[in-house]
Amino acid sequence: MSEQPDQPLSLAADFPPASRQRWRELVAGVLAKSGIRYDEAEPETALAHEGYDGFPVAPLYTADDLPELPAAEPGRPPYLRGDQPRPGWDVRARHDDADPVAASRAILADLAGGASSLWLKLGPDGIPAGRLAEALAGVYLELVPVVLDAGTDCLDAARTFLQLAAELAPAEVRGSLGADPVGAAARTGAAPDLTPLAELWRLTDGYPNLLPITVDGTVYHDAGGSDGDELAVTAAVGLAYLRAAEAAGVPLTTAFAGLEFRYAVTADQFGSIAKLRAARRIWDRIGELSGIEQRAGQRQHAVTSAAMLTRRDPWVNLLRTTIGCFAAAIGGAAAITVTPFDAALGQPDEFGRRLARNIQAILHDEASLARVTDAAGGSYYVEALTDRLAEAAWHKFTELERTGGAPAALESGALAELLERSWQARRRNLAHRSDPITGVSEFPLLAEEPVRRPARPALTGKGLPVHRYAEDYEQLRDRADELAEAGARPAIFLAALGPAAVHTPRLNFASNLAQAGGVEPVVGTGEPAGLAAAFAASGARIACLCSSDKVYAEQAAEAAAALKGAGARAVWIAGKPELVGGDIDRAVFTGCDALERLRWIFEEAEA
Repeated sequence: MSEQPDQPLSLAADFPPASRQRWRELVAGVLAKSGIRYDEAEPETALAHEGYDGFPVAPLYTADDLPELPAAEPGRPPYLRGDQPRPGWDVRARHDDADPVAASRAILADLAGGASSLWLKLGPDGIPAGRLAEALAGVYLELVPVVLDAGTDCLDAARTFLQLAAELAPAEVRGSLGADPVGAAARTGAAPDLTPLAELWRLTDGYPNLLPITVDGTVYHDAGGSDGDELAVTAAVGLAYLRAAEAAGVPLTTAFAGLEFRYAVTADQFGSIAKLRAARRIWDRIGELSGIEQRAGQRQHAVTSAAMLTRRDPWVNLLRTTIGCFAAAIGGAAAITVTPFDAALGQPDEFGRRLARNIQAILHDEASLARVTDAAGGSYYVEALTDRLAEAAWHKFTELERTGGAPAALESGALAELLERSWQARRRNLAHRSDPITGVSEFPLLAEEPVRRPARPALTGKGLPVHRYAEDYEQLRDRADELAEAGARPAIFLAALGPAAVHTPRLNFASNLAQAGGVEPVVGTGEPAGLAAAFAASGARIACLCSSDKVYAEQAAEAAAALKGAGARAVWIAGKPELVGGDIDRAVFTGCDALERLRWIFEEAEA
């Protein structure tokens, strides 16, 4: 056989060329069949959604949407592509057990299992600062970086730690003293006091690998802030610390390189990737405007969000934290902490901590995420999202600066108002289930076996609120369980009209909604007279019709009247709200306020 010359391989050779216009035509066809209204010029507007930072997220991004990108490589300003030229990250384990002996066992287990640094929560809601030596017993401090988190006691904790490391060479002491006076004030409600920072800068002088300050953005994330809020506030806090360092005589170049930033990452994979990339760009811009010519890239510690964790069906948290860890790695975080899946329930056990470690081990080593720098770079969507998020966050940052900076905004309440606006917007989406929570607001399981963990010390102080996305649903679930123990779990009677093939979709929808609040769905089938008898025996006080629009037109009025005659205080219908009328009081449908309807059921059950 004669050799054939090499021919270039065209992967799309047998396919027609793709274009935005052709995509629009296909989308328009689907929307027309679905009965969804849209702008004929741009049908994708029907599929776009508004984020929490004031800009829409489109369903399609192409080269036309690509912003102007810097030519800099990873490890060089503006650090959009990472603060280091090489990929990889530090596996950082968090510990806060109030029993230092138990904390020591857990710390050593984490280090043996693959953790490469420690994050220690000290104080009333963590390890007693005076017993830090017990918690670190057996830890080789010259090998293991330690990050402290002592709140308002940061100065005393720093001195204690440096006494433990006194026998080491200064270059062997690595980590961060973790001072964050503004973050501590935000947690406790106290007035922010930046005066300890000057002493902390003095303490770290001569320690080339020990940072004095951590800017903790998770405080503002947990209070309900959006990604843009978190970026804006951390930038303002970081700038406040630069000003304090300059006032203390610390060179700005030294101060700029002495801060580490901690960010929350969630199951919103692309949003979290964009947040880390935008954060580096924003911080570098602040350094540039501050006249710092030799600027180090922002050091980032990413933590899987505590706000996204659920107490119900906590096993799903493993999926959430895996996605968050993936996003942190792709986004270029220098250190990552995966929160154990059972952290929302109390003190995580060894199993939860082991799974948290293994998530990182699999992504770092087996999935090879540590082999590529800025893997999302060049993605039309990620680049556009990074650009829009950076712009939105910069706008909020400048607004905070106009109020006097982060400390002043915290004291005046302006910062809390900013975060509360985002939280209320998210809370509405959670209530309407446009932000679904798997295992809680979607696909709940009333018969799940509870997972129990020892309680943590209660948080003290009157600082910013601490939210979890599932909290409203889980409060209803807790109340329903209390009523169930007393023999009176709230129930709703689901009246299935017509054959199973017709009523099953809406029956499943209504059942899923009811169980999201711990309400027992009781299903009845048959003719209106039979449904009335079944309702009377169900113990429910509200009934909901479930079937197709065609069956509703034929049977809904008769069935609703029969159910009212059997004692139903209200009759609902699963379907379009325009079907409400006569004996039908309310509707449940995709996009309705699920929490509001669940609370109505409770009101009737407890009346």
